[in-house]
Amino acid sequence: MPFRGLETKLRRLIMRRDRILWADDEMDLLRPYILFLEEKGYEVITATNGKDAVELCQKESFDIIFLDENMPGLSGLETLALIKDIDPNVPMVMITKSEEENIMNMAIGSKIADYLTKPVNPSQILLTLKKNIHQKEIVSEHTTTTYQSQFGRIGMQINDTLTYEDWVEVYKKLVYWELELAETDNGMDEMLRMQKTEANNIFTKFIKKNYVDWFEHTEKRPLMSPDLFKTKVFPLLDKGEKVFFILVDNFRYDQWKIIRELLNEFYQIIEEELYCSMLPTATQYARNAIFSGLLPLQIQQMFPDLWIEEEDEEGKNIFENDLLQTQFKRYRKNYTYSYHKVSDSASCERLIGQLPRIDGNQLNVCVLNFIDMLSHARTESKMMRELANDEQAYRSLTLSWFKHSATYELFKEIAHRGYKVIVTTDHGTIQVNNAIKVIGDKHTNVNLRYKVGRNLSYNKKEVFEVTQPEKIGLPSPNVSSAYIFATNDDFFAYPNNYNYYAGYYKNTFQHGGISLEEMLIPLIVMQPK
Repeated sequence: MPFRGLETKLRRLIMRRDRILWADDEMDLLRPYILFLEEKGYEVITATNGKDAVELCQKESFDIIFLDENMPGLSGLETLALIKDIDPNVPMVMITKSEEENIMNMAIGSKIADYLTKPVNPSQILLTLKKNIHQKEIVSEHTTTTYQSQFGRIGMQINDTLTYEDWVEVYKKLVYWELELAETDNGMDEMLRMQKTEANNIFTKFIKKNYVDWFEHTEKRPLMSPDLFKTKVFPLLDKGEKVFFILVDNFRYDQWKIIRELLNEFYQIIEEELYCSMLPTATQYARNAIFSGLLPLQIQQMFPDLWIEEEDEEGKNIFENDLLQTQFKRYRKNYTYSYHKVSDSASCERLIGQLPRIDGNQLNVCVLNFIDMLSHARTESKMMRELANDEQAYRSLTLSWFKHSATYELFKEIAHRGYKVIVTTDHGTIQVNNAIKVIGDKHTNVNLRYKVGRNLSYNKKEVFEVTQPEKIGLPSPNVSSAYIFATNDDFFAYPNNYNYYAGYYKNTFQHGGISLEEMLIPLIVMQPK
């Protein structure tokens, strides 16, 4: 082995001790504490005044600093400010005999890591160290151990799922662990990805077995896209509630879970459930079904002027307000309402400005298209692919947008005006990885997760095929048209330039097919605190 390699290996074998700087003018009285910490493996450097502590920080680095507030010369707060200028990231703990509230406020305002009142005991010191130096490792180890113990149980639950309700519970558990493991760096996320893949494989079999039956026996059908207004919105309005219905396009359950933390300040969550998006999990079908309260085939038959065919170049969601009016008329609802489509910050700010004017409405409906644009931008932009190169980064980008966007301000303003708020979506998305071949004529639609046409050629084992679309409430562009849906993380590619498109769309976020992420989507009811 070369000398440099041996030296590197030896360095790795030497465990670095965490270094503590403790500044206190009564250091002799603290000798038992120092011995206790040294026995625990810490290296403790001491100073008897603030000036010496500052000079030490100029020469050396420390993992944490304990400062006595009442020292001769520089006070603890003055020392803290000077050290912050040298190393703003080092955690600092204020220790004082005083219980004066103004000292606590000043210390907390200076962003201290902890505040301890004398006399302190060794367990308090140790707890502070664990919270501020070792918390990430402790949490990671605990999370890893807990998930490992749950891994087999979740696997059995995946294989034993028999009902839609079972799948909802499985997916909630998978998302919970996905968010928990995202905070750790232990390789367990690979095990979870394998478990999610297994779950989607079995969920696909469940959908293939039950989906058509849901439409033939509607009593077996879970809550789906056409049912939302009838079962969730109208009952609140009938009770005299003021309702704001917000539909966020392409909004997944995991994205809701991270955004929820921001909304907890203003809202109390009354209901949090998952409902089932209809197939195709795409705007033209699922969202139009929500606003009309009808299946796509029923829309085409009853309101042909409001249905856009696949081959038409018009936007697929330009009649949402018209479809909502038809649902009001069918159910004889005479609510005052407004409809808004928000696709950028400017349109969101305009809506915020209109809130006083529309405040008298019983219902206000808002469609937020930002996350849909984010997923499309990630497909088309190399820079966006770098920013959101995996699921965790995609969630992080979603959270950053929400936190710093006018949308967050919209939610705040709605809360101040006392609305019940329903937050939902029309479908989710899945990160696709595996291209499968399909052949269609020039009239075949362009979506990567579902295809509809009359001359489709494909491997039947790789898709969920529906040769009689009317059985699942879908229109047929032609007499012999069939629908096929991609499953798991597959996406469709044509044989022409197959390798190019297989590489171009790999790892992009798509929708339209069958997966837990696309079909089991959030439905939230909140009220202001």
